[in-house]
Amino acid sequence: MSTSLINTKLQPFNATAYHNGDFVELSEKDVLGKWSIFFFYPADFTFVCPTELGDVADYYAQLQEMGVEVYSVSTDTHFTHKAWHDTSDTIGKITYPMIGDPTGRITRSFGVMIEEEGLALRGTFVMNPEGEIKIIETHDLGIGRSAKELVRKVQAAQYIATHDGEVCPASWQPGEDTLAPSLDLVGKI
Repeated sequence: MSTSLINTKLQPFNATAYHNGDFVELSEKDVLGKWSIFFFYPADFTFVCPTELGDVADYYAQLQEMGVEVYSVSTDTHFTHKAWHDTSDTIGKITYPMIGDPTGRITRSFGVMIEEEGLALRGTFVMNPEGEIKIIETHDLGIGRSAKELVRKVQAAQYIATHDGEVCPASWQPGEDTLAPSLDLVGKI
C-alpha cells in the first residue's frame, strides 16, 4: 500500500540541472511561487524517454504562457544531460531545466524510484505555486505520456484553483462548462 502525495508539499532538495547551455543550481525555493511540473523519466540515451521529453518541449512555450515551469528529472547526472542534449536532435530542442538526481533523493521523495535499478518510473507531478502536489501520473517504463493531455490537466488544475466551488468534468477544455457540486446534481449526471 502506498500513501498518495496529492496535496502534500514539495520536499527540500538541492540539485544541479542542465539548462540552456549552463549548469545551474536549483532547490525547492526556486520552484515555489509558480506552477511547476516535475517530469521524471528512467534514463538518458534510451527509447521512450526522448519521445516524451521532445513532446513536452513542443508544448513548453504554451506551458510558459500559462505560468508553468517544467523540470525533467532522471537519476543521470547533469553532465549526462548535457551530453544527450548535445548529441540528440530531439533532446537538443529542450529549453526547460533537466535536473540530475544521481543520488536518487528527489526521485525517492516523489515515490517513483525503482530501487533495484536505480532508475525513476515515468512520473509526472504538477504543483501549485505553494508547492502542493495537485496532479500525479505514474506509468510503467514502456508506456509514454502525452504532453497535450498534461497541458489540459494543468489548465483544469489552474481553473479550479481560482474558481472556488467549481470542478472540471472529464475531458474538460478551457471555455467549456464546469460543475458546481450540489445535492441537486446527485444522480443526474
